[in-house]
Amino acid sequence: MVSIPMVNYGLFADKLVFDVPLTVQDQKFLSDMTEATARDIFVNRIVEDTGFLKPEYRPDPDTVKPEDAEPRSKLVFTRLADSTLPISGLDEAKCAVMSSGGKESLLTYGILRDVGCKVYPCFFNESGHHWLTALTAYRYFRENDPGTMRVWSNVDRLYTFVGRHMKILKRNAYEKDRAEVYPVRLFFFEHYVFSFLPLIYKREIKNILLGNEYDDPSRTSYWYRGIRHYNAVYDQSQEFDKYMTNWFKERGFGFRQWSAVRPLSDLVVERILSDRYPSLFKLQRSCHSVHIEEGEIVPCGRCVKCNGIILFLLANGIDPRIIRYKQEDINSVLDRIKLGLLRLDPDELEHSLYLLSQRTGKSIEGSVRHDHVEMIQFDEMNSHLDNIPQTYRERIYSIYEKYTKGYAYLSGKEWIRISREEALRGVLNSESK
Repeated sequence: MVSIPMVNYGLFADKLVFDVPLTVQDQKFLSDMTEATARDIFVNRIVEDTGFLKPEYRPDPDTVKPEDAEPRSKLVFTRLADSTLPISGLDEAKCAVMSSGGKESLLTYGILRDVGCKVYPCFFNESGHHWLTALTAYRYFRENDPGTMRVWSNVDRLYTFVGRHMKILKRNAYEKDRAEVYPVRLFFFEHYVFSFLPLIYKREIKNILLGNEYDDPSRTSYWYRGIRHYNAVYDQSQEFDKYMTNWFKERGFGFRQWSAVRPLSDLVVERILSDRYPSLFKLQRSCHSVHIEEGEIVPCGRCVKCNGIILFLLANGIDPRIIRYKQEDINSVLDRIKLGLLRLDPDELEHSLYLLSQRTGKSIEGSVRHDHVEMIQFDEMNSHLDNIPQTYRERIYSIYEKYTKGYAYLSGKEWIRISREEALRGVLNSESK
């Protein structure tokens, strides 16, 4: 677990020394993650101008080659550990949910409880400002669910320390502790998971869930000048979840990592959460810059995350004031959206604006109808038909069906409607392909 933060620095150090006992499987995991993360950081934080890198260290995009994105670091493993005995007796009906106070983890908790699972909310308590985002939800779960777990960590201080000593970064890069993106680190979610593994093992929990929602690949490139990357979200990808499930199996742990909300757009996530689980919805704090007002944690109302949340709520006919957004920020959200102050899949943005225009009867610039955004969505890259285990699939989809408009599959660049039976089986009919 303590080795995982090192994965972020394969592009920047000559050598990374892991002076802890590691199995062959552990070493392969660290090597694979360092390679994938290096490509993601190079394309999305070095070549792309995020405002953190000193200009003299940015490469000319027209001269970039695939080998430029390969890790510079030599990984040195000083001690080989014996493989542990296989873990047995894990309970299929037990689920650990990596919880943050965001809409996806709250909906995941609600859905799993709904379908009869024993759910354990897991809160990773970083020492910095980021913990404020999760604190409202944590306090609620601590008082209402005895399965709630919390692990404290100062890993954010490590990231800040390293960042402040990187000569390629501008002086103020790590002083912006509430920035929308991190300067160079992109691999951190699995550090949260590994921090909970002893507790998960002790409670015999089989399933580990993260709140990874749908990412539409139809207008997104995952290649840059011959470099395969993940648009800065490798550790939230379908490919990564499957890698981890296979790795846990090979390592003898037997845990299964997946997302219950992967086929859903953010728009639909908010719809289900607010309508079906209103007590959980009130806990939502999806904001990088939450602050305290009169003893309560409230969102800033103007960052890119807040702008997206307000839009989704308005498009669904939900009052954003329920989760402490101010009326003046609600009224001005379209002005900020026109300035590009949000990061959403293009279809999801356009369809949300379309729904809002239909709801208000007013013409809104950029509104375009995309029915698949309100459907249960699959594709061969980001949302596989077998993403949700067969054990839970029908029960979960039966809930989603009440809030969506059927099932859709992205074939090439075209969205096609598929049947419920295909979605439940996890296999398309030949005529659908």
